[in-house]
Amino acid sequence: MRTVEHVFRVPLDHFGTGPENITLFAREYVSADHGAAEAAELPWLVYLQGGPGGRGNRLASLGGWTKAAARDFRILMLDQRGTGLSSPVDRNTLPLRGDTAAQAHYLTHFRADSIVADAEAIRLALGSEPWTVYGQSYGGFCALSYLSFAPAGLREVLITGGLAPLHGTADRVYKATFRRVSARNAEYFSWYPEDREKVNKIARHLRTAAEFLPGGERLTVERFQMVGAFLGGNTRVDALHHLLEDAFIPAPGGERLSDQFLEQVYGLVSRSANPLYALMHESIYGQGQATQWAAWRVLNDFPEFRPEAPQLLLTGEMVYPWYFEQDKTLAPLGDVAQHLAEKKDWAPLYDPAQLAANTVPVAAAVYSEDIYVDRNLSLETAAAVRGLQVWETADFHHDGIADDGEGIFRRLLGMTRSARN
Repeated sequence: MRTVEHVFRVPLDHFGTGPENITLFAREYVSADHGAAEAAELPWLVYLQGGPGGRGNRLASLGGWTKAAARDFRILMLDQRGTGLSSPVDRNTLPLRGDTAAQAHYLTHFRADSIVADAEAIRLALGSEPWTVYGQSYGGFCALSYLSFAPAGLREVLITGGLAPLHGTADRVYKATFRRVSARNAEYFSWYPEDREKVNKIARHLRTAAEFLPGGERLTVERFQMVGAFLGGNTRVDALHHLLEDAFIPAPGGERLSDQFLEQVYGLVSRSANPLYALMHESIYGQGQATQWAAWRVLNDFPEFRPEAPQLLLTGEMVYPWYFEQDKTLAPLGDVAQHLAEKKDWAPLYDPAQLAANTVPVAAAVYSEDIYVDRNLSLETAAAVRGLQVWETADFHHDGIADDGEGIFRRLLGMTRSARN
């Protein structure tokens, strides 16, 4: 493949009059099968990454969905604002904005509406005709915002595991996903019944013994529950069993958690690499109301997920206020997170009328047992977008493109092309 790096300057606030600009970074990938002249004529495909807070993928080679896409497109891998090399946000950069209120206000410009405006500015800077957008997970949420506010910039849209609810509070999202995560726990423990007692044993141990992660923070029961992130995978779910199988080692005074186990857990539960995920996660559902730590409140309806539960369940993507106490890279941002949780006047992220009148070909993969993006809410959204074609499948989970990205991409692209013809 050949790569080209692109840097753009765009307004911090696309919708106001402020003069401040930020920097955006994107990397272009082109298959070496195309000569230079041919490649220059290829249409663009921009990839909208999952998250929020995830940078664009760094590719060592073309494989999976990128191999399929590179046959017909120049791929633009965007670092969404605040991630990677695009004016990154973390505990070190945010204090440059001023006090807590100023930092929180700055972050209000880092949602899907701004990401879409960034993409349109980049498209125009590249001189591109309407282009193809591929949105995975949160990238699919952004794609729906794109269809709402800038459909003229779109040739076609592909979405995998990312049909966001168009209305309602974040509470309805977590009421649905807690139920799915509970069912996924039951499924997992039916495959690995020995892990039921292993999880309980780790929880009992953490309630009485001080175990510390490589970053220096104490591993608590509730933080250990975050390893349930593995449950959102299809084949990746088996890695949870491999994590648990050698958790304990003998030590003076009794068994302890192994350094190997603690190192792996730290890689799963630390938000050092993507603090925007914790800061902005619930805001992706905020439209005209405060989110107020929705997952934390809804947890009261699901006591089986409480850290003191006798048969401990592992959690999914939920974000809780204690994140900002127990993760040292998030601790300096706790007051900022609280400001965002209390913000009531979030702007709309979707235009239901525009979506109902949509003319852009759209195809979406909906995963029947997805624990992150609920199937029922996804189908509700699909029905509200004119012409959106759904491929529902139980063969994959949220990370389906990691299992068969090439096949999934080709199927969705074929659906949009059929709709066009």
